[in-house]
Amino acid sequence: SLPQWSVLYFEVLSLDFWQRYRIEGYGSLVLPASPGLHMLTIPTWVPVELGTVAELRRFFIGGSPELEDITYIRIPSTFKGEHLSCFGFRTETTGSVTFRLYCLQQSKQVQQAFLETSALRQCVQSILDWLGGFSQHSSLYNVLEAFQRAQRWMQEARESLPQDLISTSASTV
Repeated sequence: SLPQWSVLYFEVLSLDFWQRYRIEGYGSLVLPASPGLHMLTIPTWVPVELGTVAELRRFFIGGSPELEDITYIRIPSTFKGEHLSCFGFRTETTGSVTFRLYCLQQSKQVQQAFLETSALRQCVQSILDWLGGFSQHSSLYNVLEAFQRAQRWMQEARESLPQDLISTSASTV
């Protein structure tokens, strides 16, 4: 199956003076694929019960029909078929919500470096967990970090040396 782009599901609630809440709307938006500022206005809707009694209950008591699973806003997570039918599901449009999104795009090199750093941290943490003891954690972690810094410095120093100096010192040894 193809990977899907990220979706933001949201629910708009109101709270009145007597601490009664009502669901004012549901909605969803597919996050933009391009970086930058995006202003998106998304329509909202609520499930409704027909009749005067339901309207009076909503106004005086609060509460309203709610979705059990928030993924029912778009395509339910339990849906397995080809065609989604909402026959008999009554809804009412309730307005819209405007989102201001600042999107960034991550390059593969940055993502790879992050994953390598994350894997290294997990490895160090597993060693620390195996050793146990809080005082040992910090000292061992500091030693490992110092070792890695020294290893990087040695590699950089080795790469910056002229080749004729390296070959001369190797022949004298």
